[in-house]
Amino acid sequence: MAGKTKQIYVALTVAVMTTAAFGAEMGPEAINSAAPAGKTIPNDKPTPFVVRLEVLLDRAHFSPGEIDGKFGQNARKALRAYAEAQRLPSSDAVTEDVWKRLQADDRQTTVNYTLTEKDVAGPFLRRLPSKMEAMKDIPHLSFASAREGLAEKFHMSEQLLSMLNPRQHFDRVGDTIVVVDTTRDSASLKAERVEVNKSGQTVKLFDKSNALIGFFPATVGSEEKPSPTGTLRVTEIDRNPTYRYNPDYHFKGVHTRKPFTIKPGPNNPVGTVWINLSADGYGIHGTPSPGDVSKAESHGCVRLTNWDAETVADSVAKGTRVTFVDEP
Repeated sequence: MAGKTKQIYVALTVAVMTTAAFGAEMGPEAINSAAPAGKTIPNDKPTPFVVRLEVLLDRAHFSPGEIDGKFGQNARKALRAYAEAQRLPSSDAVTEDVWKRLQADDRQTTVNYTLTEKDVAGPFLRRLPSKMEAMKDIPHLSFASAREGLAEKFHMSEQLLSMLNPRQHFDRVGDTIVVVDTTRDSASLKAERVEVNKSGQTVKLFDKSNALIGFFPATVGSEEKPSPTGTLRVTEIDRNPTYRYNPDYHFKGVHTRKPFTIKPGPNNPVGTVWINLSADGYGIHGTPSPGDVSKAESHGCVRLTNWDAETVADSVAKGTRVTFVDEP
């Protein structure tokens, strides 16, 4: 028994040492000084450079979705779109020219943030139900924790937030934490038209001169309710929306044959904003699961992270064209 106890102790010690070392690698100093290393960027684990890259892209309105430090498909899509907008060769490589343009924003990537009463007070959900029917009696679909709310506030994954703040419980007013700075110093975008790419799982904004001014990874459509084709128009923008389930859609996992309404909140099925389109039941909206954007099916609509959906809502108006295309 003593031998087994010793083995467990050694394993735990190694795990703690590994986590501590990895956390140190991901500290503010490493992130703020990170630069391209001229080698392949790993996509299976967070790195300081990718955190910095994602933040710079986000500030430029070329969103990687949830900032997690991994060079995954959403970060790659954002990088390619940014290069396209800058009229530079578009690829998964962070070229010298692309990096130079991004670094025109020379602010620090991370900042210290002091927790406020609003951050920690709640009320928080004890548990977010996995089934829609179970949500209908909840008075407000709030965050499940202060950590979830803070991660969303700064466009981060909860895992990255915890990595930058080891041993922090995010529950005490006045505590100082490390976050990424996604503050944008430019005026809000004004989109003349929106392009939704069903195959590429992306949303792009174009201005009056047809210049690409914004990019967002998206989840577009589903087998049960395919997304429309052609051009629609924005008809209404509803912030902090309720969600009305129509049983005619026969969504997977929903068994009731009666309509029901889910109350507002960031964990509402359509998130914090609904941009209604001129086809019945279709819209661009947020999500309770930012880490799944572009990786899991939507219910026929166009799903973005809550913060990206809010950016799009700020950039369009009633009558703005939204064109659905199907391009690789």
